[in-house]
Amino acid sequence: MPALDTIPLIPRGSLFGNPSRSQGKISPDGEWLSWLAPYEGVMNIWVGARANPDDAKPVTKADDRPIREHFWTPDSTAVGYIQDKGGDENFLLYRVDIASGEETCLTPFEDTRVMIVGSSQIDKQHILIGLNNRDPQWHDVHRLNLSTGALDLVYENNAYAHFMADDTLTLRMAMAQNEAGGTDYFRVTGNVVEEEPFETTAMEDSMTTSPSGYTVDGSVLYWLDGRGRDTAALYAQDTASGERTLIAEDDRADIGGTIRHKQTGVVQAYSVTYLKTEWTAIDPEVGASFAWLGQQFHGEFGVMSRTDDDRIWIVWNDPVSAPIRTYIHDRDAGTLEPFYVTRPELEGALLQPMHPVEITSRDGLTLPSYLTLAAGSDAEHSGRPAAPTPMVLLVHGGPWARDGYGYNPIHQMLANRGYSVLSVNFRGSTGFGKGFINASNKQWGLAMHDDLIDAVEWAVQQGIAPRDKVAIMGGSYGGYATLAGLAFTPDVFACGVDIVGPSNLETLLSTIPPYWAPMVKIFHERMGNPGTEEGLALLKAASPLYKAKDITKPLLIAQGANDPRVKQSESDQIVGAMKEAGIPVTYVLYPDEGHGFAKPANSVSFFAITENFLAQNLGGRAEPLGDVLKPSTAEVVEGADHVQGMAG
Repeated sequence: MPALDTIPLIPRGSLFGNPSRSQGKISPDGEWLSWLAPYEGVMNIWVGARANPDDAKPVTKADDRPIREHFWTPDSTAVGYIQDKGGDENFLLYRVDIASGEETCLTPFEDTRVMIVGSSQIDKQHILIGLNNRDPQWHDVHRLNLSTGALDLVYENNAYAHFMADDTLTLRMAMAQNEAGGTDYFRVTGNVVEEEPFETTAMEDSMTTSPSGYTVDGSVLYWLDGRGRDTAALYAQDTASGERTLIAEDDRADIGGTIRHKQTGVVQAYSVTYLKTEWTAIDPEVGASFAWLGQQFHGEFGVMSRTDDDRIWIVWNDPVSAPIRTYIHDRDAGTLEPFYVTRPELEGALLQPMHPVEITSRDGLTLPSYLTLAAGSDAEHSGRPAAPTPMVLLVHGGPWARDGYGYNPIHQMLANRGYSVLSVNFRGSTGFGKGFINASNKQWGLAMHDDLIDAVEWAVQQGIAPRDKVAIMGGSYGGYATLAGLAFTPDVFACGVDIVGPSNLETLLSTIPPYWAPMVKIFHERMGNPGTEEGLALLKAASPLYKAKDITKPLLIAQGANDPRVKQSESDQIVGAMKEAGIPVTYVLYPDEGHGFAKPANSVSFFAITENFLAQNLGGRAEPLGDVLKPSTAEVVEGADHVQGMAG
């Protein structure tokens, strides 16, 4: 492996700018291909005939915020997408007719967030959606005609967080949080919700138990269920008798995704993700296709779109150390036709492999983690550097989410700049059973933080990082962990990068979006209830704001002004406290972003600031800032002098 100083810098834009294409799909009838790609610099939906995809054209003209996901209507006549304004997460639903090119907003309301409740193989003209335009806290269920845009109220909701429908678009289930912080599941008959729940969970099961949809005939309800066990298993429940049948389980991790028969809705395959994702087929034909695809690819692969007859699949392949590729798989012909490379500019770049590792916490928990070594540091391909390199501990958000295996642009940029990168599934991360989640209850800033410190100690002991050259970085909960790391354990980290992280858990809980209110009990049970003396004390003790004066290491903070989850005040508060204490801090505000970065120019600008900040404090390489801030909306509110190349 060549030495770091001989390895070219991967341009930031190649990692965080617009991809060439992404999210490829095939229409249900197999006649059309669609994908997201830039049009005049902004990600839009492109559609082309399956028989002649080179003649594809953009069917949307978004000119500000990129379109980040799209779907086909069940009848293949239109594509749809959701879009918010400036990151406020009030997502509205749009439809584009393929024949006419006409674009329509199907939910033309202000301060409204649309929720998809159900779609159908039988009735392809309609879907069920939830709208909170009447009351921001509750989503009323409407039947939406996808062709005309007509909305018919199905259920006025004043009590339930979620609903589930069958394939006839008939409401079958309503869900509400109970006093214990778990969930009650109610049958719905004739659009009337029964008074007593037919299933219920305690708080301890609330994140590992959920219904997973009906078969098309409505006779079977699938569950991912952790009740009476640790990891969530897949069950089939007879809707008439209530009898349940175990389909799949795994002691290491929860059952994750499923593949369903396109016409019947019966589960054909399921996945488990411990360190990597493993698919198991129940259906022999699906199993044969998986086996054949597994022979064609290096690295992980998955199915991202299928025709109604299930003969054509759109398949992605992630080799990690090469750009992700997408293919069209004809199952009858046994062919694999190249569709696109997501980031062709990364072809030939020296991308680094990702190493799954298991780290043991101080109290004996196994923390599934992912290590990417600094470029040029592992000539022997041993999974360990020849000598310690500076390291970035990259902490995921949530915290009820998880890190996974695969291409990660942040890992790749940091490794290319000379840092090893460690991502840790600390307690509270999802996917590893309820015991792992519940070990984090009321442990913000305590055992959850200890897990991160234990991971740093592991990296030092393994010879991966020198003790004095470790940074902490992350977004959302990862931003909180960054603030906590610098405030609670100021001697562990050399610097920190916080992206939209809360600094005060009390104010975080008092400013949650109204549509989260039906689920607020879970926050109180897992973090601390600000309505009780004990809970409030716990939240304050875990809030970095109150120990801002203890921060001694350089800190970079990024915030979206329109963030509905972690308000701008969360960053303003701690920046103000640090200024008052005379502690340097760099604060970058994005007036047109929310909970993270949607616009590539903003993302590129932030990572430009980040790499130069890290270079100044850890000694790695950096692509000079240049004029990278000009195309972005970045406002450097504080501390331009603390990032190399940014002052002046």
